[in-house]
Amino acid sequence: MKTIHKTYRFALLPTKEQEVLLNKHFGCVRFVFNHFFNERIEQYKERKKSDNYHKQAGSLTLLKKQEETEWLKAVNSQTLQTALRSLDTAFVNFFRGNAKFPRFKSKRKKNSFTVPQFVEVEHGKLVFPKFKEGIQIIEHRELRGQVKHCTVSKTPTGNYFASILCEVQHTQIQPTKKQVGIDLGIKDVAVTSDGTRFKNNYHLKRYERQLAKAQKHLSRKVKGSNSRNRQRLKVAAIHEKIANARLDLLHKVSTQITNEYDIICLEDLNVKGMMTNHKLAKHIADASWGTFVKLLAYKASWNDKRIVKINRFYPSSKTCNECGYIHQDLTLSERIWTCPNGHTLDRDINASKNILEEGLRIIGAELSDNTGRALNKTSEKKHKALKSEAHLSLANG
Repeated sequence: MKTIHKTYRFALLPTKEQEVLLNKHFGCVRFVFNHFFNERIEQYKERKKSDNYHKQAGSLTLLKKQEETEWLKAVNSQTLQTALRSLDTAFVNFFRGNAKFPRFKSKRKKNSFTVPQFVEVEHGKLVFPKFKEGIQIIEHRELRGQVKHCTVSKTPTGNYFASILCEVQHTQIQPTKKQVGIDLGIKDVAVTSDGTRFKNNYHLKRYERQLAKAQKHLSRKVKGSNSRNRQRLKVAAIHEKIANARLDLLHKVSTQITNEYDIICLEDLNVKGMMTNHKLAKHIADASWGTFVKLLAYKASWNDKRIVKINRFYPSSKTCNECGYIHQDLTLSERIWTCPNGHTLDRDINASKNILEEGLRIIGAELSDNTGRALNKTSEKKHKALKSEAHLSLANG
């Protein structure tokens, strides 16, 4: 058993009154974030320094007492403080170089707020401060573990969801003692070193014509009209359907791989750089390699499986797995090629086999380094012990 943090996502069915209060929470959180974000920018312009979370939390208390902004009291106070925490985290990540400069929140995109404590699920209802009567949820699976906090969100289609973080005792998958190399691609989402192919369903391409038609109708609507808003919801629904179908496939593939293998070797792809190719950018984005690797990573960590990333410049596709010959002039259109020694190779399977070998080599190098360090520490301890014995014998005459 292993203690992990797991998120359960449930659809909400709020009443009309609850929808109004939820929208107030979204608006207040957005206002607090944008207000103090702007304050930090102005402070930095004036004195090259801005307030931290603790100072802004004190300012938030004073802000709620002002007549112009006393409507902030209508929402959960801890939710507003969490918005300030998010702002502070965004700045910390920016200054550490882990993220871009923060942006102002927009009501036209996904809205959300976090309730850090006092969250319960009772009799099919989500209960938290300001919603003591509870919001009905579609509890499609059993909620397990201790509830830590909850994030309520509203999608562009107008649907409400609750993501509940729980501390769970997880039963790990039994080790299989198998390893695999994975080559990520467009035609196939993943090709394994043992020849298994996971087909790409081309989710965006499947709904491309339908999406283009809906967006064309949207562009012809009068801005601000009810007709435009209805058409906007139709466009958002298609995008949501594409995203859900893509995520469903990636979850199924990542779960199967983590269940079957203990060591998973991957390429450390520069997805952002590859997206600059305008001919392949749409298909690369639709394949969503980054999300796939993230899913593999957390599922592997839950079950003590290992993810090994090899150098992105390693010529996995160009190297013959049989003899080591490197085909420098290999083009992207060549899916099957033959090396001078007569080995006929499938580009993707050959690449996945090379990725596996390189990953195992990296593991072997790490093990030898650790063994060498352990031996050095042991020899140092023995040397110190012999030295101390020599000093004692001299002292005793």
